[in-house]
Amino acid sequence: MNNFLQSIIDRDPAAKSKLSLILTYPGVKAIFFHKIANFFAIAKFDLVARIISQFSRFLTGIEIHPKAKIGNNLFIDHGMGVVIGETSEIGNNVTIYHNVTLGGISPSINTNDQRNIKRHPTLQENVVVGSGAQILGPIVIGKNSLIGANAVVTKDVPEKSIMVGIPAKRIGDAGKGFKPYAVTDKEE
Repeated sequence: MNNFLQSIIDRDPAAKSKLSLILTYPGVKAIFFHKIANFFAIAKFDLVARIISQFSRFLTGIEIHPKAKIGNNLFIDHGMGVVIGETSEIGNNVTIYHNVTLGGISPSINTNDQRNIKRHPTLQENVVVGSGAQILGPIVIGKNSLIGANAVVTKDVPEKSIMVGIPAKRIGDAGKGFKPYAVTDKEE
């Protein structure tokens, strides 16, 4: 827990103390409740897991499916409107801003054919997803990539890419380090 909180302080200049993170950051609360919901989901107590998930959504405005796989140090900044689907996988040290969706693209017909298959994105390590971005389908966002605000990503993204637009296009290589809101000073 200490490393998790320190990782947020390292990425957010507004973070003043670990106590303030625990008490006032909705992303911290959402991750805490997700760990509990995920425990029950793995134990196949799906109803209990979903109830915990929905309670967390009520408190935080962040919806994380109990079966989503989340690595260490996920930072959901601001958080309102974030949706993380059931088969999403998130690597270590990922930052997600508000109104981001990690969603599926399958229609709601033939739902039985869609059970137990990968329908949502995978975000590898050190990815930053800007406000309002929509990452849709069973795609992979490569390590150290930056997804710009309001981008719509429906295809795999190579490592160290900067993606912007609708549909998202690669505009360059992402350098090392955290880039708030996936903005870079590099011009292409």
